Amino acid sequence: MNFENALGAEFRELAEREHNGKPARVVAASRVYPTTQEDLWDAISSEERLARWFSPVKGNLELGGRYKIKGNAKGKIIRCDPPEAFDVTWEMYFNVSWVHVRLASENTGTRLTVEHIMHTGGMAEGHWRKYGPGATGVGWEHWLMDLGLHLDLGGEEIDRDVHKRWIESADGIAMLRGWAEAWGDAHTAAGEAPDAARAAAQKTAGFYTGD
Repeated sequence: MNFENALGAEFRELAEREHNGKPARVVAASRVYPTTQEDLWDAISSEERLARWFSPVKGNLELGGRYKIKGNAKGKIIRCDPPEAFDVTWEMYFNVSWVHVRLASENTGTRLTVEHIMHTGGMAEGHWRKYGPGATGVGWEHWLMDLGLHLDLGGEEIDRDVHKRWIESADGIAMLRGWAEAWGDAHTAAGEAPDAARAAAQKTAGFYTGD
């Protein structure tokens, strides 16, 4: 695998909106991939292909069905419009949030946009005050990068051992820190005080790098 051009998100944004009648925060990231909309949809919705770059995902992967990501979230598919959009609930640690995924043709590729929507207050509020958007955002950066690696390999499986060694290397750690800092910048752009956004980004970097 070639990590020299490894990339997470190209665009990061935070927003506030109402979701299901309650105030919510939205962490959004997007990237353009050099492939067709149909191929990109297959890569992010097929059990077989998801296992090659993301994680094993089991369940009834259609509208109204439930899914379970090995070692991660579970939830329900509440929208499914191939090859343009799907929405799911994202259930972890007794907390429910929502993930919206959108695909759109753009120039010679396909833009993929991920929105993670979380109600304000409640159990997750302390986590947000400590880490800001970075804890969520850096997780999606991994997802976007690994999807790109999978596509670079022509849809073949990522070598997990090689991947792990690179993430733990100096270059990999630098990338993780860069992602955390980029989400700190997005936090500031959304109106957070620069010092608070920077502190949250540093905590996020420490969480992901083990420092």
